[in-house]
Amino acid sequence: MAQMTSSDPRHVTDALGVQHRPHPAPRIACLVPSVTETLFAMGLGTQVVARTGFCIHPEPQVREVTKVGGTKDVNIAKLVATEPTHVIVNIDENEKPTVEKIARTIPNVIVTHPLTPEDNVRLFQLLGHVFCREEVAQGLSQELALALRAARDVGARRSIERVLYLIWRDPWMTVSRDTYVSAMLETVGWKTAPAQATKRYPEIGDDDQVWRDVDRVLLSTEPYSFDESHAEALDRRKTLKRPAQLIDGEMVSWYGVRAIAGLRYLASLRESSDNYITQSSIKY
Repeated sequence: MAQMTSSDPRHVTDALGVQHRPHPAPRIACLVPSVTETLFAMGLGTQVVARTGFCIHPEPQVREVTKVGGTKDVNIAKLVATEPTHVIVNIDENEKPTVEKIARTIPNVIVTHPLTPEDNVRLFQLLGHVFCREEVAQGLSQELALALRAARDVGARRSIERVLYLIWRDPWMTVSRDTYVSAMLETVGWKTAPAQATKRYPEIGDDDQVWRDVDRVLLSTEPYSFDESHAEALDRRKTLKRPAQLIDGEMVSWYGVRAIAGLRYLASLRESSDNYITQSSIKY
């Protein structure tokens, strides 16, 4: 597991390779829900001046921050009115044309793009460097390393299983193996199906062979709000090796500080995976 060892700005760049100088008194607009949560965890909550409507953690502190639309439909005028010194975006979550418009007005646009759990170290390092929270970032990196090691230890003690991780219905949609979600699941020995996909979020037909091939079907609670009724309905419609199971989508897909809790959550879930368990019974 990589550790943060230097605050040298030559080694602290965002996902596009852009270097960002430290700023002791920033005004931060964050358009990435998981990063908004991470900023608060790093003691930067009072410096967050704008967020999206999907930036819902931590409660209730985040309610004091001005909402400027969604991740895909940012109200740029409202964003600019909050007078941010920095705007944090994500390659997957925010639209490139919108980010380009923002960059013409606000020069300090920080681009994020974690693809694996390990990439959170780089994220902590980046935020710690730019916003002068390097000691906090180091502590979070160490916590992540411990959680990652524990999750992989669980995966090593279990046989590898193929899982279908569903994020949408009508049509059914899943995730490809080059996504952050798949990398998180793989830490505990769950390999997502299908093995190959031409899209990052492929559609699955009702009669697709993958339903019969996988060892487990996981219904994510986001972006589609799957619940127990969907799991029960799926069990009635499909012949599955095990009952369909709910899984906390935030724990699997949110990076930053949530990845630490997410890895612990996945380890607990996999440890208990021989028995069907409800979402509320998982502790982390």
